[in-house]
Amino acid sequence: MMTLSTLSVFIPTFFLVSLTPGLCMTLSLSLGMTVGVRRTAWMWLGELVGVATVAVASVAGVATVLLRYPAVFTVFKWVGGAYLIWLGLEMWRSKGNLAIPEIDDDAPPPPRAQLASQGLITAIANPKGWAFFIALLPPFLDFDQPLTPQLSGLLAMILSMELACLLLYASGGSAARAALAKRSNVRLLNRIAGTLIMGVGLWLALD
Repeated sequence: MMTLSTLSVFIPTFFLVSLTPGLCMTLSLSLGMTVGVRRTAWMWLGELVGVATVAVASVAGVATVLLRYPAVFTVFKWVGGAYLIWLGLEMWRSKGNLAIPEIDDDAPPPPRAQLASQGLITAIANPKGWAFFIALLPPFLDFDQPLTPQLSGLLAMILSMELACLLLYASGGSAARAALAKRSNVRLLNRIAGTLIMGVGLWLALD
């Protein structure tokens, strides 16, 4: 079971990463302003299924490699730690740009199935999401213990935080759009999340 000290690192790291503007959050913001929060929930459904799929597949792939080649674990720690530190530095260097799609008020609302598939495809087709989960999620798992209960608990927390951020973006409407249009706000959020990710990277490399 994850200790309190580990949870104190896991929760803020994953929450701030979810909160940081990206493809899914930008999509939720745009749809929230065009089709409304309730209809946007269908996009959330697909997005959460996509996030869960990527997380499980990433951990399963890492676990398979580590069980077959135990010596790879040390290499994985250093490579994964270096990647997270690089990712954190990139977030620090970010200029704080947020590309918000143009809104067509005259367009008819998309069908529910289309919204759900849009969320699913956006989550699964994002290569940064795969790289992020492969590097960041395994350090919080004990591969000497059964993975299913551990991953189930972590996944429940990740999806809860992801859903909270999706709801926040969709319900924020014009206020969220105005706040995120300011580069300084996006830059600050990126730097906080980047600092936490670099800390996890150091912990992974040195643990």
